[in-house]
Amino acid sequence: MTARRSCPPAPGPLEDYAQQFDALFSSLAQRRGLRDYLQGLLLPRDRNKTLTGLAGAEPISGAQHRQVQRLQWFLSESAWDHEVVNQRRVRLLREDPATAPHDGGVLVLDDTGDPKDGTATAHVARQYLGSVGKIDNGIVAVTSLWADERCYWPVHAVPYTPASRLAGGERDPRFKTKPRLAVELVQAAQQAGIRFRAVVADCFYGDNPGFTDALAAADIRFVLALKPRKGTWAPADQAHTPVEAASELGWRSPNRPGQWRRIQRRFRDGHSETWWAADAQLGGWGPDRRLRLVVASTDPERLPGHSSWYLLTNLPRPASHRAQPADLADIVRLYGLRNWVEQGYKQVKGELGWADFQVRSDRAIRRHWALVCCAFSFCWQAFLAEQPPAPQSQAAATAAGGAQATGHRGGTGRAAVVASGAAPGAGLVDPMEHAATLLAVMVTSAAAPAAATAA
Repeated sequence: MTARRSCPPAPGPLEDYAQQFDALFSSLAQRRGLRDYLQGLLLPRDRNKTLTGLAGAEPISGAQHRQVQRLQWFLSESAWDHEVVNQRRVRLLREDPATAPHDGGVLVLDDTGDPKDGTATAHVARQYLGSVGKIDNGIVAVTSLWADERCYWPVHAVPYTPASRLAGGERDPRFKTKPRLAVELVQAAQQAGIRFRAVVADCFYGDNPGFTDALAAADIRFVLALKPRKGTWAPADQAHTPVEAASELGWRSPNRPGQWRRIQRRFRDGHSETWWAADAQLGGWGPDRRLRLVVASTDPERLPGHSSWYLLTNLPRPASHRAQPADLADIVRLYGLRNWVEQGYKQVKGELGWADFQVRSDRAIRRHWALVCCAFSFCWQAFLAEQPPAPQSQAAATAAGGAQATGHRGGTGRAAVVASGAAPGAGLVDPMEHAATLLAVMVTSAAAPAAATAA
């Protein structure tokens, strides 16, 4: 058997990471393409990370440069399987003690959209794009992300194809709604061996009965947001919306809270916030029903929209009322971890070029996303390799008797960027002078470790 030809190494620790994928690529050109693509994604953002940007060529006149053409072939035509690459990436994260998923974490489901011109690119159509907050021409991906208080990383991402792109519209057998795609991502995470305490998602998924029924039928625990004024049937003299149910919990003052219980949420930057939470009764949802409605707010009297949550969950309430505060704190903690998906979007889009692709085929788009996820995961591996291990894992803290609610506030600024400080070199193929610049700190606003007991 002919020995494999050696590949020009990537800078520093990136080479060690890339070598773990080499067995998935059959040719030297593919292995070199992997290194060049990841290296380009990790460079500081001074322009869009199109193929010319990744190669360090001129935006238009450099499109025919041989390195740009190599990356174009690698992304669009070369014979390699992006799903197998993603499986290897997830397996590496799962086997690393620093990033291994455990029963105290969550699987966050969400969708994200980005503007794209024209209609020639696969999956692009006029649809709602969360990044711009309106209906516009663009592409949408449904994603899953694993998270706990210390780290978070993408698991899977699939493009959503609007009915307008299919010949049969919504009746086309290929059409899948976003909630249906999200259910498939949960199944894919389970098949990949991803452990989690619950699935969490925003009100787009929480307000979808088909989605909640599918999770319940599969015996999957969830904590899903509801719209404050989502209506449900109830007798005329009872509450009909979550916000009405919250107003019936007997709040008068912090000293006379009624059914509300105090929860202390702590954040990585050292500040803490006092929240209040309670089990509410609404239609068929209640503390001792199959589905519970948990309300959490910083101000139970006014229920401000920006800091009030209405959560639907099938996590059971402990039998002892003395344990209820810890249980409510756990529900709030789990949903608070959903914010990491927004943090992740800022990083993969703001620094790693998630939406910068200029390819048209479905396969090339999926490959680009898979490689962006590889670059993101490499940053975590490099960052956590230099961090001391936590004295107690979140899973252990939760098992010890209920964790104090934690979360994160806001996102990172431009100071917390991927590969910050990299300096361009003279070469086109290898534009980084110092491998150490790849070791960027992506998580300066990560949540603080949970306390061993609830407040």
